[in-house]
Amino acid sequence: MERIAIIQGIRTPFCKMGSSLSELNAQDLGRIASRELIERFNINVKIIDEVIFGNVSQPPDAANISRVIALLSGIPLTTPAFSVHRNCASGLESVVTAALKIQSGDISCVLTGGTESMSNIPFFLTKKLQDIIFQFNRSKTFLEKIQTLSKVRLAYLEPKIGLNLGLTDPVCGLNMGQTAEVLAKEFGITREEQDQFALRSHQRAIAAREILKEEMVAVIPPTRYETAVEFDNGPRENQTMEALAKLKPIFDKHLGTVTAGNASQVTDGAVALLVMSERKARELQLEPLGFIRAFAFAGVEPERMGIGPAHAIPKVLKKAGLPLKEIQAFEINEAFATQVLACMKALASDRFAQEFGFTGFTGEINPAGLNVNGGAIALGHPVGATGGRLILTMLKHLKRNNLHLGLVSLCVGGGQGAAMILER
Repeated sequence: MERIAIIQGIRTPFCKMGSSLSELNAQDLGRIASRELIERFNINVKIIDEVIFGNVSQPPDAANISRVIALLSGIPLTTPAFSVHRNCASGLESVVTAALKIQSGDISCVLTGGTESMSNIPFFLTKKLQDIIFQFNRSKTFLEKIQTLSKVRLAYLEPKIGLNLGLTDPVCGLNMGQTAEVLAKEFGITREEQDQFALRSHQRAIAAREILKEEMVAVIPPTRYETAVEFDNGPRENQTMEALAKLKPIFDKHLGTVTAGNASQVTDGAVALLVMSERKARELQLEPLGFIRAFAFAGVEPERMGIGPAHAIPKVLKKAGLPLKEIQAFEINEAFATQVLACMKALASDRFAQEFGFTGFTGEINPAGLNVNGGAIALGHPVGATGGRLILTMLKHLKRNNLHLGLVSLCVGGGQGAAMILER
């Protein structure tokens, strides 16, 4: 099949929930990234056949958020758009879906990406309060309205937090942090190992600050429009092991090892990528950042969702016909330090390879080539956007260092893993 090219990409800075980008909703963040991509690289919007964005929270005021982003970005109204949702891999899923549509011959150029405003994930009313409000609106007389309101109890007024609901698996009943604790115990990963991994993430992100700026657009947030946000605001310059050690476990308060310091940050951000067939790129005389070599998805137990990359990585290597040792750079999303460490231990295990039929496509990942510019523990994890960010960061890294093969992977809430091999 014809190769699929990724021409260029842009992202917003990633900013902690409730901070610099909190006044911007998910569609605005997607618009900012898309419009900058179009303008910075002088893209004629008429060449875009479709728009596909990933998003997890699915804002109620922006149904089919891809279409909203497309129109806000100046894409012709005759260009169709649809949204995709694969939890943490939604941004990567947008690129995969575009690749499949291009390979089908139906289209040749797609604006893809992912966006998430975790600051604006709504709170929900309890079902009982909703029923009372519905009944109140149907009441015809003043007395009926008073009688309806008399049914309200304080317990009904407590809202359900959308973010908490989204981060809790409805099948196994565990939140994402609790699934990380499952892996910490299963693989014997200590608190100190997790904190060391987290410290390295911050140190690398700080060291790569100017490098990462290359992939970003500065954002001037409302409502004051006074200061431009030029950098990710999650990395901590003075992070230390001592400071990390002081943080208490938050998912298992007595025996746990996962803390706010060794877990990904809850973040707002968006990324946009232009994907097209190699033939179309040649026709337009565009030099791609790189090409998609292969992609794969895997399913695992929801309560062990973090182990997903250890299953998706061998699958994608097998599809590409590559041993792990030939991959020159890795980006594995740092949902939790313990989750990445567990995946590395699994991939290095002969028993794991034999048990799941991965022999020949596993091995040890050199930490020096993993998340070299920091990861989600420092940079943050806007869930719908992260998959796209990993692709963009990897392609820029390959180009900057004249490397040939890179692999990106994520664990996915609900018990999945996603992986993609990129090449130059």
